[in-house]
Amino acid sequence: MRGIVYHEIFNKYDLGDDHPLIGERPRMAMEILKEKNILELFSVISPKPAEEKDLSLVHDKSYVDLIKHLSEKGGMLAIDTPAPPGIYEYARWATGGTMYAGEKLFEDYELMINPLGGFHHAARNHSSGFCFFNDIAVTIEHLKKLHSLKRILVIDLDVHHANGTEEIYASDPSVLNISFHQDGRTLYPGTGPIDFIGLGEGKGYTVNLPLPPETGSKAYLYAINEILPSLEEQFKPQLIIYQAGVDTHHLDPLANLNLSFQTYYEIAQVIAEIASYCNKLLVVFGGGYNRSASVKASYNIVCGLINKNQIFVEDDPFSLERYEEVKTLVSILKSKLSEYWNL
Repeated sequence: MRGIVYHEIFNKYDLGDDHPLIGERPRMAMEILKEKNILELFSVISPKPAEEKDLSLVHDKSYVDLIKHLSEKGGMLAIDTPAPPGIYEYARWATGGTMYAGEKLFEDYELMINPLGGFHHAARNHSSGFCFFNDIAVTIEHLKKLHSLKRILVIDLDVHHANGTEEIYASDPSVLNISFHQDGRTLYPGTGPIDFIGLGEGKGYTVNLPLPPETGSKAYLYAINEILPSLEEQFKPQLIIYQAGVDTHHLDPLANLNLSFQTYYEIAQVIAEIASYCNKLLVVFGGGYNRSASVKASYNIVCGLINKNQIFVEDDPFSLERYEEVKTLVSILKSKLSEYWNL
């Protein structure tokens, strides 16, 4: 079975008229899925908000209290992250959506989607990058408690490095955290170098592939196919979480990668294939800041996950960009991980 968690309150996660975060994106995603007759292939499930005890599985109480305080009248969490009135409630709904989607995977569902989640910049006691609570980490800890999970694979393909998730799990070998992102020397948050592979017992369980600006579809798909299937096969995850950010699209105003609409379909097909071994795939939509392009790219991801080839296609003049550079980076990454994985 397949499901999508959705509530109208998701659309209130909006940081202001002049802010790049698109508050209406969840509704737009649902509308296009309905228009294209894809939504009927899913159960639409109403979630519930995360409670404070859920947030405390990951976040310090002082940090949660800060968000509550800012939420009362509004304020600034970080220079790029205004905290409008009510954001504590809206962020709890975003987190609860991912948690509830994760719970459904341990019932009769094989694929669950939260069109709002993916707030990967939130760490235990600080955040920025439009994030308040790390719904991915809270869900991991929640499901660990419920189901004694020992192996969770996070595939984060947002254009920005998953610094919050990495900070939380750098020392934890139960979470294999893979982040493909634009090189931090050229983009926020400035982290995620190729030579950081974790700390202590978690060494080898952090995988960073920092991609050069202008990376095109061919190079990106090469990296996906060279890294993901092999790591999944060896790690044997009990749960896969896919942060499906689409700010890697060539029209995105906040970054500089050059993926096409059809590339997202192909990426999703690879992830669906590797997820077929554990039959538990949780997808959160992540970033995307060109309103039209983001909705189309996310739609293509959903089609790829369920193998429905009725997708948006566009010319791809950037396809070959940075191919040789990325091949070299993949070789370097394999070498860095060779002590831990056979790649």
